[in-house]
Amino acid sequence: MGPPDAILGITEAFKRDSDSRKMNLGVGAYRTDEGKPYVLEAVKKAEASLLAQGLDKEYLPITGLAKFTGAAAELAYGVSSPALGRLAITQSISGTGALRIGGAFLQRFHGTQPTIYLPTPSWGNHGAIFRDCGLNVKSYRYYDPKTRGLDLEAMLEDLRALPKGSIVLLHACAHNPTGVDPTATQWQQIQQVVEEGQHVAFFDMAYQGFATGNADRDASALRAFVEAGKVPVVLSQSFAKNMGLYGERVGTFSIVGADVSERDRLLSQLKILVRPMYSNPPIHGARIAAEVLTNAQLRGEWLGEVKLMADRIIGMREALRGRLEKLGSTLSWKHITDQIGMFCFTGLSPTQVDRLAQEFHIYLTRDGRVSMAGISSSNVNYLAESIHAVTKD
Repeated sequence: MGPPDAILGITEAFKRDSDSRKMNLGVGAYRTDEGKPYVLEAVKKAEASLLAQGLDKEYLPITGLAKFTGAAAELAYGVSSPALGRLAITQSISGTGALRIGGAFLQRFHGTQPTIYLPTPSWGNHGAIFRDCGLNVKSYRYYDPKTRGLDLEAMLEDLRALPKGSIVLLHACAHNPTGVDPTATQWQQIQQVVEEGQHVAFFDMAYQGFATGNADRDASALRAFVEAGKVPVVLSQSFAKNMGLYGERVGTFSIVGADVSERDRLLSQLKILVRPMYSNPPIHGARIAAEVLTNAQLRGEWLGEVKLMADRIIGMREALRGRLEKLGSTLSWKHITDQIGMFCFTGLSPTQVDRLAQEFHIYLTRDGRVSMAGISSSNVNYLAESIHAVTKD
């Protein structure tokens, strides 16, 4: 019997709990201030438009819906990016599928026994995905538990020590699980070291627009690497969070080619990888995303909704920190508002996390990661009081 998934285990424990105050802060899915799943209005309108068109349900090509992948590429790289003309892109089964395609491609074409380096910590599924692709998986330092922020010097030291031409996974924005993102100046330093080592920059961008509320700002690190053009860049892109298309499994994987000829060769190899993996991607979610991205009115409405979601989470960060400070906590909670995106790395110990579940009916992962989307104006005070209770001794 294989071990249960940690996140799913939290959800099951939450479901079994009959206490009215219970909170599930483990799952990375957006919730409204009423604690409900949110289907974006732009998505509803796009879906209605598609239904009215009476479209068929035929198979997509191996690389997916061209209208979607073209619009997704423009969103990620910028509408005026010269890289668009030499970009090899395929639709994927959301971000997880994109990572799997990328890992399989690099395992096949990036030397013998290639190694990918992940930040410590990283999304819990990263290691499993890349190991299953046949890549060696190692790490570089990223998060500093003492400051609950970025350990830039340690990160740069580790990146400088990597073998030349390594694969470096970088969270484009809203680092999961810590919520700790480099500043623009820090990104410049990171980019310089990656370029000096001639490493492959593998960006994972699951939260574009969801971090700061500005899609262009959230893609700035990726675009800087591409604009410089000094190292290979590949991208995993997901629309689960920023469009709320969790169950539709909508994403892309792309590689920036040196020229059109290389783009075509890359694309031919991506097709060879995808065909035996899942043959071709699902159509419905891609059509929704394409409709939202290419219809000017829907796109504007969507970007506004993304900002509303991001702003609500930022507001919950401020409320949680403020309440903890008003309760007289002697600890510093500045990191709650310094971090960004859906998750907050609270610094709570496994013992404290266990107490939150057992005594206060609040469920989160044992590394202290909180999904900020699970916090609302009606429960933020209770959460702060519970955290204060388990941290004041």
